[in-house]
Amino acid sequence: MRDKISTRAAYGNALCEFGADKRIIALDADLASCTMSEVFAKKYPDRFFNVGIAEANMIDMAAGFATTGKIAFCHSFAMFTAGRGYDQIRNSVAYPRLNVKVVGSHAGLTVGEDGPTHQCLEDLSLMRTIPGMVVVAPCDANETRLAVKAIIDYEGPCYLRTGRIAVEQVTDEIPGYSFALGKGSLLREGKDVTIVAVGLMVQESLKAAELLEKEGIHARVIDMHTVKPLDSDLVLKAARETGAIVTVEEHNIIGGLGGAVAEVVCGSDPVPVVRVGVEDVFGKSGKADALLVKFGLHKGNIAEKAKLAISMKR
Repeated sequence: MRDKISTRAAYGNALCEFGADKRIIALDADLASCTMSEVFAKKYPDRFFNVGIAEANMIDMAAGFATTGKIAFCHSFAMFTAGRGYDQIRNSVAYPRLNVKVVGSHAGLTVGEDGPTHQCLEDLSLMRTIPGMVVVAPCDANETRLAVKAIIDYEGPCYLRTGRIAVEQVTDEIPGYSFALGKGSLLREGKDVTIVAVGLMVQESLKAAELLEKEGIHARVIDMHTVKPLDSDLVLKAARETGAIVTVEEHNIIGGLGGAVAEVVCGSDPVPVVRVGVEDVFGKSGKADALLVKFGLHKGNIAEKAKLAISMKR
């Protein structure tokens, strides 16, 4: 088995790899060793700024850099970029449509022992409701690298979600895998039900599909790395062809991937949509793996929800 790597570590390596582009600058709110922006900082110290514990100021500084032609990357925990910096992201970055990339690290339950105050379960929802904001949450190191390159090439505001814990690598071993902003990636074919997942729930969904296969249920698995703009065509195709959908995310079931998929499906091709995620509660302090089990974010529960969705077909 290959070594696991966290998406935050993969992000740091990717930003450094593409950092030769002198338009790129990086700002961090005193968490560079955690967000992994320190990798860029060590190689390009003249284009790195530690602003201290001042996330709102960091976003406004990034906006100022962007007005001069820079590609400004802002870093902190997701709770502090998407949460504490929301007003500045909305009004100083998105409203004038500036080329700022906001990175939220340590998102979701898998922050672990840091507990509910740091387990951001609302960031995808907050960011996707901002007009013109691109929202991306890669599932592994390969996809993270491709996502970083894509948002550098994209002119406009983006939010990139990364995680704390090391995860299995999957996308670089799937035949035909490709990455493009706004286009989901079909990882597994299936005709009975579709599982649409984001972030580290992609790996768990592939494992759930294997469990279902043993019961004669063929589950399609889609990696919806771009939560906004959502790949509506891929979702609706899945709805028509499989007749039932399960969404899986390390996020509140309200407002995130599940909400986005339900909006599309209900508006065009209504089929059952069962959402797997945190059930509109705060997280708990504990080991990351144990928390995923406690909140139902594991292959067994995903498989059960897939069977539930199938039972609801018309």
